Amino acid sequence: MQQHGRDLTSAEDIWTSGRVTRRRFVGLGAVATVAAGALGSTLLIPPPWRQAFGAEKAIKVGGIQPLTGPAAAGGLMAKVGQEVAIDRINKMGGINGRPLELVVEDSEGKPAVGIRKTRKLIERDQIDAGQGGFMSNVCIACMPEYQRARVVNMIGVCLDTTITTSKCDRYTFRPFDFAPAQAVAFSPYLVNQVGKKWYIVYVDYAWGQSTRDAYREGIHKNGGEVVGTMGIPFGTADMVPFLTQIKGDFDGLFLIFFGKDGVTIITQAYNLGLHTRYRLAGDGAVVVAGTNLPAQKEKALGFIGIDRYLPLLEGSLNTPHHKAFFDAVFAHSKKYDPNGILPDRYSQSNYEAMNVLKTGMETCGFRGREDTEKLIEALEGLQVRAGEDFPTGDKLLRKEDHQAFTNEYLFDVVKEESDIYKPHVLKVVPWQDTIVPPACHFA
Repeated sequence: MQQHGRDLTSAEDIWTSGRVTRRRFVGLGAVATVAAGALGSTLLIPPPWRQAFGAEKAIKVGGIQPLTGPAAAGGLMAKVGQEVAIDRINKMGGINGRPLELVVEDSEGKPAVGIRKTRKLIERDQIDAGQGGFMSNVCIACMPEYQRARVVNMIGVCLDTTITTSKCDRYTFRPFDFAPAQAVAFSPYLVNQVGKKWYIVYVDYAWGQSTRDAYREGIHKNGGEVVGTMGIPFGTADMVPFLTQIKGDFDGLFLIFFGKDGVTIITQAYNLGLHTRYRLAGDGAVVVAGTNLPAQKEKALGFIGIDRYLPLLEGSLNTPHHKAFFDAVFAHSKKYDPNGILPDRYSQSNYEAMNVLKTGMETCGFRGREDTEKLIEALEGLQVRAGEDFPTGDKLLRKEDHQAFTNEYLFDVVKEESDIYKPHVLKVVPWQDTIVPPACHFA
């Protein structure tokens, strides 16, 4: 695959700094750094299209992303995906002849801030629908705000299982995969191709905990054994005291981390030599190609993961619509880094979430909040096909729990040339083979 942009040698420094400054920019592993006001609240209608839509009132879509703090690099890429989708929708004539406006607020990755910013979007900005959300604990805290306001909440990243199970509600939709589906796709490979005995290490908050539970069940169902688990608090800079406790007779370490924590766990496990004693595997967020791999490099070599999206133009991903998305995200990201940023799972899921919302709005003739019930009905059971709206392929948004099922990519990390590391696809699992029974019943 052609390597876009530069391979930043400073990527690890920026991830491990634990903050965003005004002097640093995103580029394959660095967090975007601009004034908080520029990232914290953004309104987007491409100016050339204001005149084209005349006096038509815009449909407002708003959401929160962590644009500052430890998850800022991922939050920025989620925002890039939203912006690319909005720009394309407006260039194609908007929705039912009306433009879309995007309002993005900075949650800082904190539930209390997320609640406050969500209330602003709903009450002051008067958004017609929500699309966004990155960290699961923030998403869970904000879901009741959308429910009280009777506004559709189309989540962009949050993966905590309970969002579409025990905490489900009629207004919240997740148009991408979740841990139980991933575990169904990945566990047979882990047990039959890698090893029978596993130790799970996870980021100790909502997403990590629910993902741990899904894989513990999946590994057991496939004849394997989870010999132990360990939670590490989000944002822990020194994981060595935790990792030195890992001992015993088992085959692999399964890691559930994201962002700079993914860089930390891989780097410190490597420095302790854990990669020589156990096979390293885990969620694809650990080794995201655009941000984490440039910092991890040889330390991630051989890691086996699963993801809904990989920035590869090969195999089943070598399609015209995926190339169009790939190029659009890379070009748009130059707004934040002149060298460009590879698309990732965060830009992909928000881009496709916005297009799911668009499809539902077009289907029901959506004009505003007064049509929320019509929009919910249009979205429930929606099945979409691969194309420029959905570059990763067909998917189903299930009626019972508003949970989607997508193709899954099993991969390992390989060295392509000199100092470039990339994911290599081992297997593609069709979405139909990832389905789990619904565990949600709307009140």
